[in-house]
Amino acid sequence: MRKGLNSVLLLIFSVALLAGCEGTTGTTKDDSSVTSSGTGSSSSDSATTSAAVSGSAWAGHPLDDPNSLLTKRTVYFEFDESIILEQDRPILEAHAQYLSQNPSAAITLEGHTDERGTREYNLALGERRSITVRQYMSLLGGSGQQLRTLSYGEERPAATGHNEEAWALNRRVEIIYRNR
Repeated sequence: MRKGLNSVLLLIFSVALLAGCEGTTGTTKDDSSVTSSGTGSSSSDSATTSAAVSGSAWAGHPLDDPNSLLTKRTVYFEFDESIILEQDRPILEAHAQYLSQNPSAAITLEGHTDERGTREYNLALGERRSITVRQYMSLLGGSGQQLRTLSYGEERPAATGHNEEAWALNRRVEIIYRNR
């Protein structure tokens, strides 16, 4: 219990620190290229959002732009951990930005684990992972109404096998869009 509380506190501190240092990290926001009508997103707003996130002139829906981080919808975790890995933060930041610019968009964050551990433990770990991602995205602009969490534990593996390679692919949170 104490380890879990320490992990949550560390996550909150890290996100607060990142928010305070915005613009000094490797990611930048150029709000001048993003427009909003205030009444929801039009297709031109979505195209602008895509261009801002991916740096390209994609004409389709931003969630389908192959050059955008928005097409990446899975983040991974270390064994028995619910701490977001540094390499997955840009993915979550892009989705949080998309959610903040598209108030009608909504996602489900599905937490998963590998097969090791009891069913009950893995359901709880999958839930901790999805909640951690929800909290991180909330701090970056996604609203609580847009973010739903769900845990499948070990029940829906992405990879079969009983080795580290398969287990690493199964320790994840998947971002599932309910509304685009």
